[in-house]
Amino acid sequence: MRAKCLTVVLAVIFFIGAGISNAATKINSTGNSVSSSVSSDQTGVALTVYNVDLGLVKDLRAIKIPQGIVDIRFMDVASQIIPTSVHIKSLINPDSLLVLEQNFEYDLLNPEKLLDKYVGKEVKLYNKNLYTEREELVNATLLSNNGGPIFKIGDDITFGHPGRIIFPGVPENLISKPTLVWMVDNSLSAAQKVEASYLTNGINWRSDYVVILNDKDDRADLSGWVTIDNKSGATYKNAKLKLVAGDVNRAKNDYDYKDKMMRVAEMAVTKAAPQFKEDEFFEYHIYTLERPSTIRENQTKQISLVSADNISVKKELLYRGAAYYYYSRYTESTVNQKVGVFVEIKNKKENNLGMPLPKGTVRVYKNDKEGSLQFAGEDSIDHTPKDENIRIKLGDAFDVVGSRKQTDWKKIAYDTYEASFEISLRNHKKEDVVVKVVEPIPGDWAMLSSSHEYKKAEAFTAEFNIPVAKDQESKLTYRVRMRY
Repeated sequence: MRAKCLTVVLAVIFFIGAGISNAATKINSTGNSVSSSVSSDQTGVALTVYNVDLGLVKDLRAIKIPQGIVDIRFMDVASQIIPTSVHIKSLINPDSLLVLEQNFEYDLLNPEKLLDKYVGKEVKLYNKNLYTEREELVNATLLSNNGGPIFKIGDDITFGHPGRIIFPGVPENLISKPTLVWMVDNSLSAAQKVEASYLTNGINWRSDYVVILNDKDDRADLSGWVTIDNKSGATYKNAKLKLVAGDVNRAKNDYDYKDKMMRVAEMAVTKAAPQFKEDEFFEYHIYTLERPSTIRENQTKQISLVSADNISVKKELLYRGAAYYYYSRYTESTVNQKVGVFVEIKNKKENNLGMPLPKGTVRVYKNDKEGSLQFAGEDSIDHTPKDENIRIKLGDAFDVVGSRKQTDWKKIAYDTYEASFEISLRNHKKEDVVVKVVEPIPGDWAMLSSSHEYKKAEAFTAEFNIPVAKDQESKLTYRVRMRY
């Protein structure tokens, strides 16, 4: 008896297995064999994400494909795929798989489209009689689906049927998910190993940095995080992940993209070991994650990029003028002009850094008197190569203010002018400070007199470093001749 039962079970398993096997290869309306592939056929996936809302997917699959002319239905691809970027090749023998046609089917199954496809065809209407509690099944012809389905039941025409509509099947040209379809000529009798590569929109990455200042504002710890935002419409399991940093050009008329700001303030006190290996790539930099990672659909993932302790930081108070001050006479003073607060970090190996840093947002924190970490300000930085400086504006000083007044302005000749200024800097802090004053002087200029030493930093810029003692005021006066 047990042997009979076992025989029956094995027979059932055999027929089920045969049914699954046959389902993978069918014949379509054009007479071609159809071979379907889903994500379970995947043997590997590589994902390269660019920071311009773009991803390159390399999907490796093992597929049993009949010899001859075959349609391959390649499912479980990103819904935001760029169809014109798709490429497929055989990894066993490139000459064994010749692509004749390539299609991207995105006519997705939904109730309205299913009804549209069955106009003029027979369906069944299911209803449960509330009075008799009997289930009723009626054959009907769907006449129209404009504003709602209209049916013909026998010789009668009706609409607004309260029951469910039962369809005999899914039309061949309707699919449940976006699918790549290739018509290929396959000469390989064994199973093919193929690589399908394509670009997709909807996946982006950016870097975010956290800087924690010490009490004296001259040293800091820095950690950097990569934030990947996947809205491409696909999941990439155990992917070999690479990130490309750089200003990659894209044709603006093909798509539109926005740069997304990712907030990671809660990571200010979190440290993690860097997991990316950096290298040069073309005119960009590429960062390779040294382990597989799963990037799920509609997921934001954060991975550690860089970590550096005890780096040197330079804090700067900056008072900046404006070029229009020099072109005419002003009778009013500029009172309580803001003094900007900046920190500068040297991205050098001897400063425990020296790694090309992708563009992103830098958020700066500092412990208060009670040892509690507080937010001090944030700024965006551009792609920064090694041995370059990172300059971050944190905000404006509260206790250091400035004011200026024009003490003289005269025309010497038709193209020559002289102007005099007095700049007052007041320090209400409990310690001494140094304020850098930057004056953008136009034209061909010469300093006639100055109360403090200056540096001609650029052709049109004079820089002064003005010490201001605590609870004191310092005044900078100078006279300049300009020709423009």
